[in-house]
Amino acid sequence: MDSQRSAPVGRPRSFDPDEALEKAMRVFWQNGYEGASLPDLTEAMGISRTSMYAVFGNKEELFRQALARYADGPASYGAEAVAEPTARGVATVFLHGAVRSATLPGYPTGCLSLRASLIGGEDGQGIRELLGAWRDETSAMLTNRLRRAVDEGDLPAETDSALLARYLMTIGNGVAVQAAGGAGRADLQVIVDAVLQSWPPVLSTDR
Repeated sequence: MDSQRSAPVGRPRSFDPDEALEKAMRVFWQNGYEGASLPDLTEAMGISRTSMYAVFGNKEELFRQALARYADGPASYGAEAVAEPTARGVATVFLHGAVRSATLPGYPTGCLSLRASLIGGEDGQGIRELLGAWRDETSAMLTNRLRRAVDEGDLPAETDSALLARYLMTIGNGVAVQAAGGAGRADLQVIVDAVLQSWPPVLSTDR
């Protein structure tokens, strides 16, 4: 009887793909898409370029996965906000979430999406479209929830729900820009609290 065993095909992975993706997300968050070089990514992930391609695909595909992780993690406040029972709750959770996400201890400041949007070359067209679609999805999600608030009488009937959604997103983006520029969480919290004091703003369909 032949007692020899077949050698295993390939080598077992010596790294945790989930941990590697987390590290890649932080590199993209810190440096943007164009600014994150393959050496930067593979060094942070602790893997070779060959392993990166085998597990995650090329740089663009890696970014897509990193953005999905970001959306489900630090940027999950958008989905959490629309689950609130009132429009004020939506605004509160969204804006507080923007502050929290932009100032997470141990993470880059600001917003991964905004940093990654600073792409100048044609090679970044796919990423620009991806980020644009992601922001549009968030805006549509907020718009639909605020429209429901109008229908339920929670917001004035003349409220332009799409404009109000863009208003919230603009404030959130401003928070991210300020955080990236060095503003601290406490200062940013004061800003969003001031915004919420005048909720809802007068944003009507009669313009």
